[in-house]
Amino acid sequence: MHELSIAQSIVQLAEQQARKHQASEIEELELEIGSLAGVELQTLMFALESSVKGTMLERARIVRHDIAGEARCGDCEAVFPVETLFSPCPQCGSYYVKIVRGKELKVKSIVVKSKNKE
Repeated sequence: MHELSIAQSIVQLAEQQARKHQASEIEELELEIGSLAGVELQTLMFALESSVKGTMLERARIVRHDIAGEARCGDCEAVFPVETLFSPCPQCGSYYVKIVRGKELKVKSIVVKSKNKE
């Protein structure tokens, strides 16, 4: 279950950034997760829920943005939605496609509470 290690890495990254800015806690964590990122969303969210216990993120609101897959055909330049990594172009049938959206798995923003403003 690599979702647990991903969740733990997200928590570590968020806490590292919060400490860097002398925060007392993290109020909000905003994530972007693409449909082609190779993670099971429900499993990741469950792992994240478990991983935040006892951390600066314990009371944080977690905002998730799901990014749909999108590709561009290298032959006819059509842009189209994709649900799998190896989808042919619906216009010309070519497999020379480049995924342009949907592989994201990133922390978009972190909202922290300053130690000075408790």
